[in-house]
Amino acid sequence: MAITRWDPFRDLFWIESDVDRVVRRAFGGEGTGAWTPALDVYEDTDRFVVTVELPGVDPEMVDVSVEDSTLTVKGEREFHKDLLEESFRRIERRYGSFSRTLVLPPTADPDRVEARFDKGVLTVEVPKAQEAKPRRIEVKTVA
Repeated sequence: MAITRWDPFRDLFWIESDVDRVVRRAFGGEGTGAWTPALDVYEDTDRFVVTVELPGVDPEMVDVSVEDSTLTVKGEREFHKDLLEESFRRIERRYGSFSRTLVLPPTADPDRVEARFDKGVLTVEVPKAQEAKPRRIEVKTVA
């Protein structure tokens, strides 16, 4: 049986997207025309990984930033430039600006974040910080 150290911030990190979704629904997000791309967050031994579904988004329209341990992904999916909205018989996809934020846990290293875009999926990797290793302190005698 392995003993692991409890990290209260880890639980906050995992439930944050659920809280974010509830707040968006309550204050005019989902279901009212706003577009919020879906994301997944997982953790392995060396890093946290965030994947964001961004089909139809130009990678140059996506901005990833970290400020004060908060990861922000924002951008825009533009409506069809060459067609008028009146030409459509049905519009189900969402368009416009979006922004997603996640508070990184204290074990994350925000200085080494990397992001890549492949086939409409943005992957953001946040390495874990090197954990402090215990060190031995020499006890000196006073003569």
